[in-house]
Amino acid sequence: MRIVLLGPPGAGKGTQAASIVKKYKIPHISTGDIFRKNIKEKTALGNKAKEYIDKGALVPDDIVVAIVEDRLTKEDCKHGFMLDGFPRTVAQAQALDEKLQNLSINLDKVVNIEVPKEELIERAVGRRICKECGKTYHIKFNPPAKEGVCGKCGEELYQRKDDIKETVSKRIEIYLQETKPLINYYEKQKILIKVNGEQDIDKVFSDIVNALGSKI
Repeated sequence: MRIVLLGPPGAGKGTQAASIVKKYKIPHISTGDIFRKNIKEKTALGNKAKEYIDKGALVPDDIVVAIVEDRLTKEDCKHGFMLDGFPRTVAQAQALDEKLQNLSINLDKVVNIEVPKEELIERAVGRRICKECGKTYHIKFNPPAKEGVCGKCGEELYQRKDDIKETVSKRIEIYLQETKPLINYYEKQKILIKVNGEQDIDKVFSDIVNALGSKI
């Protein structure tokens, strides 16, 4: 199974990603993880990427694509993979298609977890995290027994700065604007799966599995 996983911040993509790779026994390929690994190992591509990252600049598409292509040639990708965080643009998607064609493989499906912007904002703004142990709560969906206090270690809960409504709203809006052309691109290829991310976690996963089918 060769999959691309899409979804805005707060859509529960991380939870579903873990379940998908476990069921289909495929590697979870995150561009962020690939960058960190290549930079740590000081590979040629890693050193190039680091030059841009250190300047606070975006890593050019050709380097990103080359790093992803290199990862896809590894033995653990022989029977499939799940790409997460890439591609982000149509240009990257086209470059990926070209590289996959060179490897004589195709994407099976692109899974897009959909959640309305208002719901995403509510999820993020209501999130609270323990300063001591890092346990996460939500003031509406998963509140602590005692307000503002972690039920695990008794320490104070706090709201992350990037979980403020204005920041969250802007981040989501940028994602939706950037991703819309990409979604249209995969719709035209007839490999896009749209999944309702407002449902219970298990139901979301069940819908993903049903849509993907049994191909491995």
